[in-house]
Amino acid sequence: MSNKNTVKNNSFAAEIFEWLEMIILSACTVLLIFTFIARPANVDGASMEDTLHDKEMLVISDLFYEPKQGDIIVFQKINSVHPAPIVKRVIATEGETIDINFDTWTVTVTDIEGNKRVLDESKYRKLLPDRRVTSNLEYPITLGENELFVMGDNRNNSLDSRDSRIGIVNEKEIIGRVCLRAFPLNKFGTVN
Repeated sequence: MSNKNTVKNNSFAAEIFEWLEMIILSACTVLLIFTFIARPANVDGASMEDTLHDKEMLVISDLFYEPKQGDIIVFQKINSVHPAPIVKRVIATEGETIDINFDTWTVTVTDIEGNKRVLDESKYRKLLPDRRVTSNLEYPITLGENELFVMGDNRNNSLDSRDSRIGIVNEKEIIGRVCLRAFPLNKFGTVN
């Protein structure tokens, strides 16, 4: 009888060991993924409406990331009055010049070769015609090395590069590019 109990106890111990091994391996895999490949981030506020909404959970990644106009990024300002991660859209990148007409809400970006283009923001920009927003910066602004100009899609309700409290974003401040929306589940998927 004791032989049967010993075999039963060894079998139970082996099963417990297998479960612990699987849990530890899963935890290490998740930790590696969140450290090197992707990580979660939350939307805080209404500045990216109607594209993103307050409290939505995002998956971001900075693996092999090179910023380009139109990307939605999460960054954290170094030595800022706003220490929390910030979600905004890239409007212009290194070497480009940005000009904003606050009467018509026209955003013009001039590339390094001098080619001007008025951004077509109709797919994502939200404007409230009864609210006027200006900037405490002088335009046009030419971006230096590793610099980005970012704005929220909800242009009347966004603290972004138009305000000196956020200002120009350095690429070193980027935590990652938004890859997808993870929550709420009914909106799960990529974000444009």
